[in-house]
Amino acid sequence: MNTARSLGRAWLPPVVAAAVMFGGWELLLALIRPDGFVLPPPSSIVGAVVEKFDVIVTATGVTGFIIVTGLIAGVAVGALAAVLVTAFRAANETLTPLAVAVNAVPIIALAPIFNAWFGILSPRSNQAVVVVLVFFPVFINTARGLGQVEPSQIELMESYGAGKWRIMREVRIPNAMPYFFTALKLATSLAVIAAIVAEYFGGRQDALGNLITNSAGLTRYDDAWAAVLAGSLVGICLYAIAVALERLIMPWYFAMRKAA
Repeated sequence: MNTARSLGRAWLPPVVAAAVMFGGWELLLALIRPDGFVLPPPSSIVGAVVEKFDVIVTATGVTGFIIVTGLIAGVAVGALAAVLVTAFRAANETLTPLAVAVNAVPIIALAPIFNAWFGILSPRSNQAVVVVLVFFPVFINTARGLGQVEPSQIELMESYGAGKWRIMREVRIPNAMPYFFTALKLATSLAVIAAIVAEYFGGRQDALGNLITNSAGLTRYDDAWAAVLAGSLVGICLYAIAVALERLIMPWYFAMRKAA
């Protein structure tokens, strides 16, 4: 009963906000009826989803594969790099400037390069774009969590003869978990953006990115926004999974926050 009540309190505000926003959107367009307006009402977008359901499901599956695989790889590489730069000074001096430099490169510059390397129709080129975009926030946040440990904790572990990797496993990694999951939740949205933008430059023609550009080019804005909605739902689902994993892996963290 308490769980249901707490879930209701958590979900009610965003549901009400979404209902007000979409209802206001629909009403505003019905009142002003703008000519040539590129943002169709929600009812038209839902109608396009129903009409093009099979096409959108296929496109979501194609793009979703790129998003999920790129996200997993980017998170794994970012977390591993964070461990390395925390454990070894040489890795910190090498990887951190390189990560900053790569993060400064825009997607529109990376996508054509990866297409030339892996092939314009290969999923690896778009996966590589997702990995690069996901890597940096995971790397920076996790490295910060690994490094922000109380010196007294390290001294206590060393007084018991603990080595570098035992301290990493039992002190640094638990301390870094909140930072890691904050980055993971941010990375879910970045992965969706990276995959769809990368599809503007190459990849399968039945993906969400191409569906959006082709529909917008033909002024079928309801179809384009239906594809945008599908991408948004993928991002929301991934974010929800990240939140569920956070609560599953770190129940102690939420217990401490509730007690405080």
